[in-house]
Amino acid sequence: MPDLHYEDPLLADLYDLDSGWSIDRDFYLALAGKEPKRILDLGCGTGLLSDAYAALGHAVTGVDPAKAMLDVARQKPNGARIEWVQSPAQAFRCEQQFDLIIMTGNAFQVFLEDEDILATFATMRRHLAPDGMIAFETRNPAIDWPALWNRDTDLDIGGRAIRQSRRILKTRNSRVSFETRYALAERTLVSTSELLFLSRPEIEERLNASGLRAETVYGDWQHEPFDEAVSHEMVFIVRAA
Repeated sequence: MPDLHYEDPLLADLYDLDSGWSIDRDFYLALAGKEPKRILDLGCGTGLLSDAYAALGHAVTGVDPAKAMLDVARQKPNGARIEWVQSPAQAFRCEQQFDLIIMTGNAFQVFLEDEDILATFATMRRHLAPDGMIAFETRNPAIDWPALWNRDTDLDIGGRAIRQSRRILKTRNSRVSFETRYALAERTLVSTSELLFLSRPEIEERLNASGLRAETVYGDWQHEPFDEAVSHEMVFIVRAA
């Protein structure tokens, strides 16, 4: 069953309202600096961050496999200035190299097989300019995520009352599958997701095998060092090996 977070046009329309601008996007926006950069946003979703980069004068390519997300992204204020490409990160190829390559929103965790992780890192390495930077984040597997995720929330999104319910379905072999229900007045949408939780050493091993190296790993968006015992996030800053 496809993850309706990415494929259903209604959920794509609601995505930015439910997941608006936040501190993690401030972090990624600051990575670009003030001088114009060539930026590749892999898994760009509805293009919120791509649009912000373009507004600052950066040349942006936004890549996402979901048509519904890209349809929303193209309507952003600077959408016409951005090159939008419908493609999975593993398969994306172009003639450009980029000064900054990002993968945000914990999108790294949707790659469940080593084959896909290594193919994604290969895409990044192939398109990384000399002295370029890669940045992405993933959740720390040492945290008890099921305890945090089993919850019900009442959302008011653009004047629409929505009941969001999330339940963990299964945890096995570093994978967590869960179901999210969105109860709207007219219908209920059910989205099923599965994510992979790798440790820092496991990710660094795969980076090294791809000709990349982790320059820094932060534990939060305030640039604190990663602490496996307490950090919810692992924010990787990566360079060519």
